Amino acid sequence: MSTLFNLKGNQSRMKTLADAGLIKLLKAFKPKKVPEGTKQWQLKQYAQQTLGSGNLRTAVQLPEGEDLQEWIAVHVVDFFNHVNMLYGTISEFCTPTECPIMNAGPKYEYFWEDGENYKKPTHLSAPAYVEALMTWTQSILDDEKHFPQQIGKRFPPTFMNTAKTILRRLFRIYAHIYHSHFDQICALGIEAHLNTNYRHFLLFVDEFQLLSEKDLIPLEEFNKTILDETGRR
Repeated sequence: MSTLFNLKGNQSRMKTLADAGLIKLLKAFKPKKVPEGTKQWQLKQYAQQTLGSGNLRTAVQLPEGEDLQEWIAVHVVDFFNHVNMLYGTISEFCTPTECPIMNAGPKYEYFWEDGENYKKPTHLSAPAYVEALMTWTQSILDDEKHFPQQIGKRFPPTFMNTAKTILRRLFRIYAHIYHSHFDQICALGIEAHLNTNYRHFLLFVDEFQLLSEKDLIPLEEFNKTILDETGRR
């Protein structure tokens, strides 16, 4: 994980720039909210309560009697919002000049494809990739055909594959932040927040086998540490 510039004496400037980046991102991507009174809203409240227990391995487990797809949908929305916020804190440092490719270290580069604007895998800078990913994800979360929120409306047969694709792509932002911007995260004093959030993400996808080991390779050593500490599924 490399330092992109000298951190000494730049904390104040970094905080100012990060705040500006966060405001800019939040204007572009409004946090996805779950409508009150829906089943997903009830599950979200339950998830927040169990997260407060401090045991993330227990917190990610499916509550007894609840629907797995509803549980996954709630968490996909939450992880989208969390990644949105985390990336916002370093977005001013993640520029086409500093991050001309979307990568997770020197071995892994990601290409964007969405079947519409990009019909084949396309090289993008990291900020362009993240913008495309967030726009694509938000459009899916807002579409009742993919993520129904009305009571009694069934999830489509493609839901699990869609959820897995979103989670796989959100992981790439986590991986990019850890490999390219962790020094800045530390200088801002939010590494504990990032680590806790990523730990939650990893334990959730591990609990329900939503991502493969290959998907998670860029953070393999970190993942092993987390899973060894919490007990593998």
